[in-house]
Amino acid sequence: MIIFLFLFAYLLGSIPTAVWVSKNYYGFDIREVGSGNAGATNAFRVLGTKSGILVLFIDMLKGALAVKLAYLSTFAFGSIAFTNLQIGLGLLAVVGHIFPVFATFKGGKGIATLFGLILGIQPIVALSLVAVFLFILVITKYVSVSSMIASIAFPIMILFVFKEPELSYRLFAIATALLVILTHHKNIQRLINGCENKVNLFKKKDPDANR
Repeated sequence: MIIFLFLFAYLLGSIPTAVWVSKNYYGFDIREVGSGNAGATNAFRVLGTKSGILVLFIDMLKGALAVKLAYLSTFAFGSIAFTNLQIGLGLLAVVGHIFPVFATFKGGKGIATLFGLILGIQPIVALSLVAVFLFILVITKYVSVSSMIASIAFPIMILFVFKEPELSYRLFAIATALLVILTHHKNIQRLINGCENKVNLFKKKDPDANR
């Protein structure tokens, strides 16, 4: 049963929202324009606000729904095994987003799906991270910087603000911060070189202008 839940979580995460939206509604593969990522940020940048919101919502939903699959198991809600299963299912959805079987294993960075995972387990923590992300975004106009700082804030909140007692969730928070930083290594290099793009997510975009 657990193996099937893990498989379903991966397949759920593998739904390439940005790729399907760009191909079906705009006639091109989003991975060939903009940053080349099949994620919400590139969708906002290339496809515009409406499509960006759609991609963001579905990618977040993938992580949140994957976590909820734990309720189909025999583990007791609130137990260590249940929490570990939730984290495992959510992470498989993130892996699916990054390496989607439905899109030649080339997806996005998994930030929205990762956020959906956190939202599914601890909504208050997730909303706190949104506040951090938006605050940094307003100041810097860099989505990459906002994502990395929010990810670093995650273990800090878990360890020192919310004082999460579950060891596996503490380790997950630390691993999340490291994962986000690692997946943004190209952004870090562009920031160092002074060529990272600033964005206005709510500015109207013409998809044809990025092709």
